[in-house]
Amino acid sequence: MSNENKKRGKLIVYTGCSGVGKGTIMEYLLKEFPELQFSVSATTRDPRPGEEHGVHYFFITHDEFNRMIENDEFLEHAVYCENQYGTPRKIVEDKLSEGINVILEIEVVGGTNVISRFPECVSIFILPPSIEELGRRLRKRGTEEEEVILKRLAQAEEEIKSAPLYKYQVINDKLEVAVDEVISILHKEFSE
Repeated sequence: MSNENKKRGKLIVYTGCSGVGKGTIMEYLLKEFPELQFSVSATTRDPRPGEEHGVHYFFITHDEFNRMIENDEFLEHAVYCENQYGTPRKIVEDKLSEGINVILEIEVVGGTNVISRFPECVSIFILPPSIEELGRRLRKRGTEEEEVILKRLAQAEEEIKSAPLYKYQVINDKLEVAVDEVISILHKEFSE
């Protein structure tokens, strides 16, 4: 079958505040939908324990990131907590053209930018049950100093205001319930 006759893949924009459980839910999604292509973002931040270059993120320098911006190599890009994040354009566009569904796990500003450029995308915002619970989760993660956590919480309060722009909002209070809800959303969207 030629690419012209092949059904275009669906673009899924998947976001939420830092520490809300996006990565954990994503692990379940990739098991449920093995054909779903996870889009690896580029970032200028340092890797966290267990993160691998090219698997979780492309960890690059600020100079490399800025060169990619100048060459229009990003689908979207944004600054979050003093680090740059972006979605490499070519990888995503190639997969969608091949009929492969692609999920972007990106920060909120980037997600909102993609929605405005691709209104037909499936957009999902993962919410915490409360800001207090989000703070507890961030502290439990143990990867940032208190000052950084407080910045992330302030950022989260602003980001949550964007949730209504997303087609679906899922509260991650109980992990298994949130996972089931996102899986149901994707089954519905993929059957259309």
